[in-house]
Amino acid sequence: MNPIEKILNSNALIILDGALATELEKRGCDINDTLWSAKILAENPNKIQKVHYDYFVAGADCVITSSYQATIEGFVKRGYSEEEAIKLIQKSVEIAKKARDDFWKQAKHSENRLYPLVAASVGPYGAFLADGSEYRGDYKLTEKELMDFHRPRIKALIEAKPDILACETIPSIVEARAIANLLKEFPGVYAWVSFSAKNDLQISDGSLISDCAKLLENFDNIVAIGVNCTPPQFIPSLLRELVKNTTKPVVVYPNSGETYDPEAKEWYGESSSDAFACNAKQWFNQGAKLIGGCCRTSPDDIKGIACWKGKL
Repeated sequence: MNPIEKILNSNALIILDGALATELEKRGCDINDTLWSAKILAENPNKIQKVHYDYFVAGADCVITSSYQATIEGFVKRGYSEEEAIKLIQKSVEIAKKARDDFWKQAKHSENRLYPLVAASVGPYGAFLADGSEYRGDYKLTEKELMDFHRPRIKALIEAKPDILACETIPSIVEARAIANLLKEFPGVYAWVSFSAKNDLQISDGSLISDCAKLLENFDNIVAIGVNCTPPQFIPSLLRELVKNTTKPVVVYPNSGETYDPEAKEWYGESSSDAFACNAKQWFNQGAKLIGGCCRTSPDDIKGIACWKGKL
């Protein structure tokens, strides 16, 4: 049985963590780099571990590793050997597992809680380009080329034995199909696929979210489908389309509500933890089974979800 199904058989909701990279920035890390948060894997892994730990304390049932922008090609471009790159990618899983172990061994944390999951992040090809392409999906690669790109990192992550893969911020239906077909090469490995969306009906490349759900419906090792790294105001409509077009659990973890300018690399607008938790409850009532936050969300946002989850 896949880990998502196993938990949802006895629990109504799986709470995901919130932002990692922007949380690392708050704690003094410089991630203005083509490797983004993956840069900290080499420089200060203890800070990543502490962020994971804090999300567990806040109530997360699952944390997502710091491998979103960690690729073999990306590390090699920065002067690492291929072997060093693979070890750093796998280290992202090891760090998250260590945070879970440290959290779980304290009796006060393991009472009335799910044993938390570690999801290994698989970012899109656009994240490797580090030019905002994960919000456009306009790179011109074939399905085979995308499979070849993703294969080495996915293999490395699987060898580190996470509980599940989080194939996230996918902007293109072609890339989603490439990942789904690639995962057939790894029997017994489960993943969720979540898309970045540009409005209340379409993912970033213009494909309908309903078509994305239909595409992935028949891939047995894709065990949840959804959206992330998307403005919260689009989530209700996207959720309706997903629930109508898939029998799989739906996952949503949008941004805080602020807007990102990929050219200036800056965030604009305001957000509220109370508003985020309130929105998350509405998403749950609409049918979302895995809920968390993406960019600019924090442990406080996740704590807000955990507070009302205790009343389910």
